[in-house]
This record gives sequence, structure tokens and C-alpha cells, in this order.
Amino acid sequence: MAEIAFWCSVALVAYAYMGYLGVLLVLSLVRDRSRKAAARAGATPQVSFVITAHDEEARLRAKIENTLGQDYPAHALDIIVASDCSTDRTDAIAREYAPRVRLVRLAERKGKEAAQQLAVASATGEILVFSDVATALAPEGVTTMVEEFADPTVGCVSSVDRFVDGGGQVSGEGAYVRYEMLLRRLESRVNSLVGLSGSFFAARRVVCQRWCPDRQSDFNTLLNAVDMGLRGVLAARSVGYYRNIADDRREFQRKIRTVVRGIHVLAANVRLLNPLRRGTFAWQLASHKLCRWLVPYAMIAAALSNAALVGHSLFYAATFVLQCAFYAAALLGFWTGAPALRIPAYLVVANLGVLIAWFRFVRGERISMWKPSDRLATLPQAGAR
Repeated sequence: MAEIAFWCSVALVAYAYMGYLGVLLVLSLVRDRSRKAAARAGATPQVSFVITAHDEEARLRAKIENTLGQDYPAHALDIIVASDCSTDRTDAIAREYAPRVRLVRLAERKGKEAAQQLAVASATGEILVFSDVATALAPEGVTTMVEEFADPTVGCVSSVDRFVDGGGQVSGEGAYVRYEMLLRRLESRVNSLVGLSGSFFAARRVVCQRWCPDRQSDFNTLLNAVDMGLRGVLAARSVGYYRNIADDRREFQRKIRTVVRGIHVLAANVRLLNPLRRGTFAWQLASHKLCRWLVPYAMIAAALSNAALVGHSLFYAATFVLQCAFYAAALLGFWTGAPALRIPAYLVVANLGVLIAWFRFVRGERISMWKPSDRLATLPQAGAR
């Protein structure tokens, strides 16, 4: 029994991080649903650009100026600031930019998605773009994202996230972020994305009519699109830039909240895991989300079952030593920040966060309120992209 538990656990971890990627790579060789850029260019449908804000007087002006600097035709760009009952000068700053910018405001604080829902109700655009205050866009950001909707099978579009350091240079996102971006490119090519970038994404108006004020908007929008027979794609040329100044503790708590909310969305859309009805996407959803969120349990099971097998053979003794070495490296990497140990440290911390998120979800937490991140919207210096 211990051997079965060990090998099943190892198989789950390996599949979640490498197996799914490998299958996507193979499928991408024989299946390509992406369209040529030339076929997408030219269309300029009416767009509503939604900026959600709560007490953002320090950053809102820069975000509005960045949005007004988009090269998308001004007459076709409806800019909305959705204030989640801000108590500072956020609303006043938004009003300064009238009539180019419209303000909608919740009378009481209800959360990010509730504020976005209010903006959706007042939006005039055929395409709705959602962006956080902490994300800066290159001038062509909206244009390159909207181009993807020339494909009638596309219901929503995600941007690429890019970190910028304090000097205005594009920084190394780290192995894990590069891995996620590779997954998104392959998913978009083979079939559909499984998630969108919450800081900058877009969706057709018809998809947004199914908005839920208590569910994570980026993930839920993608699932709504798939449920309507559409798909999500990555706009590889549409990049959201930001500089992360959050400390490790705040970042850890943010990740926990994100997973809690993601599990809530998946639980409400569990029917999409049915392969008889959703085919390839059901497999993608199970692989990218459910399997990934089950990894911490598999890691615990692998360690415990391996400990029970140490005396059975030299092989299991060696695998147990390797596991101990991995966790020791992660702990050392966490405390010292050594570059060579960042990957094991990140994997352990990230999966600890997922485990805590499961406990909070089972306990009944759903988290509808939000606290804007401490990231700063920063464009890269010329030539740094």
C-alpha cells in the first residue's frame, strides 16, 4: 500500500508540473488554432476600458494617463473608473478627466468583482477590457489585445505579465513565471487558456453578461466563455508591466487569497470537468488547475509513504534522502535567498500556500473583499522590451 501511495503521489507531482506541459508540446505540433497577425489587424470595435480602484489616489492619475496614451482610436475607447466605495481622493481624480473618463461608484464597499459588475452594466463597448491600477500598458496594449477578437471563436483574451525593476529595465520573471507563460502560449495554440491574467484581460460583452460579483473575475470569465462554446487565448504582443514592491509575507497572503477564490470558482463550475461534455478543455482544466492544487497533498503523501519504505530497499532509502535534500535546499533558499535555491524554495512556499488555501476554503472562506496590491505600474525604458 505504501508503494502504491508513493508512486501515485510522485506521478501526480510529475504530471502537474511536467507531464501536462509535455502533452501540450506534442499536441502543438499537430494542432494550431492561432491566427496570423495579418488576418487580425484593422478592426477597431467599440471598447470599454474598466479600471477598478479602491483608495488609489496615489496611483490612479498615472494609470489614467497611461490609458489615455493608448493608440486605440479615442472615439472608440470608453474609459470607466469603477470605485469600490473609495474614501480618499480616488473619485475626485477620476472626475478631473471627464468627459474622457467616466466614474461609477459603489455606495458601500463590496469588493473588486462587484465594482467591475457595476462598470459592466454601464459599459457601451462590444469588447470590455479590465486592468488594475498597478499595471502599465505599452501604447499598443489595447490594440493588440482587441485584434485577437477577429477570431469568432475567441471569447476572452489574456495579456502577458512582465516585471520591471526600479531602473525601468525588464527584469527576469523567474523560472516559474516563464514556465506559466509557456503553458499559456501552448494552451492558446492547442485549444484554450485555462486562466487569464487578472491585471489585464478582455472579454466580449456577451461573456460579461454572466458576471458574478462574488467570484474571481479573471478565472470565472474564462470559464463563462468556455461554457458558451468560446475559448480564451493569449495576446502575446499585449503586455502588462508592473514593479513588485510587496514584501514576502504580503505576497504569500495574496497567493493564498488567489487560490481560495480560484477553488471557489472551480467548485461552482465543476461541470466543466466532464470530458464527455467539454472534451479537451475538461482535461486542460483538470491538469492545470485541479492537479496543481492537489500537489501539496501528493508531496505530503510521497514523504510519508517514502519514510515507511526506507527499510525496504536502497532505492527507497535514496529517494527519501533526495526528498530530505530537496526540503533542506528549499528551507535554505527561503532563509538566504540564494539564487541557486530559489526554485525549490518557491515550490515549497507556493504549495504551502495552496494547502492553507484548501483549509480556508473547507472552513467556509470565500473572500469577496480585496486589497489592492503594492505593485507599481512601470513602463520599461526604451529598447528594454
